[in-house]
Amino acid sequence: MKLRLNRRLSFLLVLLGALATRELALELRPSFLRPGLHLMAYVGNTGDGTLTVVDLVKLAPVTTVFVGQGPSGVRAHPARNEIWGLSSAGGYLWILDAKSNQIAARIPVGAAPYALDFSPDGRRAYVASSGANAIVAIDCASRAVVARGPAERHPWIARVTPDGKTVVVTNRDDNSLSLLDAASLASRGVVGVVSQPEQIAILPDGSKAFVTSGSSNQISVVDLRRTELLANLAIGGAPDDLILKPDGGELYIPSSSAHGLLVVNTQTNEVGDFMVVGMSPVAGTTTPDAQRLYVSDSAAAHIVPIAIETRQVGRPITVGQEPRTSRLTPGGDILLVVDAASNDLAVIRANAPTPRLITLIQVGPRPRDLAVKIF
Repeated sequence: MKLRLNRRLSFLLVLLGALATRELALELRPSFLRPGLHLMAYVGNTGDGTLTVVDLVKLAPVTTVFVGQGPSGVRAHPARNEIWGLSSAGGYLWILDAKSNQIAARIPVGAAPYALDFSPDGRRAYVASSGANAIVAIDCASRAVVARGPAERHPWIARVTPDGKTVVVTNRDDNSLSLLDAASLASRGVVGVVSQPEQIAILPDGSKAFVTSGSSNQISVVDLRRTELLANLAIGGAPDDLILKPDGGELYIPSSSAHGLLVVNTQTNEVGDFMVVGMSPVAGTTTPDAQRLYVSDSAAAHIVPIAIETRQVGRPITVGQEPRTSRLTPGGDILLVVDAASNDLAVIRANAPTPRLITLIQVGPRPRDLAVKIF
């Protein structure tokens, strides 16, 4: 009798476990997905030059693809079922076909490329070749290099203005910002900015660019229409990232040295607020509705949610070791965070009243860059 009861109890426990798993899977499945659609994450692993492809519906890795040593600048093409990225050690751009998970092309772009950007219509890609002091434009359909333009010494990042007419480049060794014509890559002017400029944020109307320094507690504000420096702002801490509010009204700057988040009013060019966030806030991302900001605290292994309007810092979400790059899935349902020291991808339910960790998915060694694609 006791054996029968144990068997029945075991059966009930298995059944309840299966039902719970099914309910969890239904809960985790983003509401915008329909049969036949795929939601995938692509993680660039600097430790072995690979790209880990993760199915975000099944919450499991699909495959690992070798893309080249020093993978960086991993981006989802806005109009094609492709993932683009760079091999900084190999000096080429690679393209992954998202449906087959096969490398479709490798395009030489010059020594030491680190970042790429697409034109707003997705027809062109732009790459700064730091080792060749050049900017390269690539036609995305033909995959051919269609223009090359000169830069100053050690161009770090190239970004395209929202109207698609200008390419903005930080020149790290010349402490300058280059403006190039997007069609021809001819120079439109050079502006002196903060020392060792690195990252760029451009307002939605294309009027200003904000530029971080890699060696000082400053950012530069540049008028892109007049090609002139407006201000060098002292911000009280080293800028680790630039996160622009979707409407362009505020700029959020995580600073690990200041242990907090600085807020810049982009109209007045002033630091308007500061929030203590954690031990070492280094990166972040905002929800599409600009209601919440998620900041990665790399030293504390936390993601810190912040209510943008009220400036309220929420309860930290524990993830893997050394969280850095983060991305939200379309619609903001799920937050993905690359954990560089524990070699995993944290998956967080972001649209819940209290955001929570769903799972950690193992990826490759020393992951850094991250892209999300739905197709």
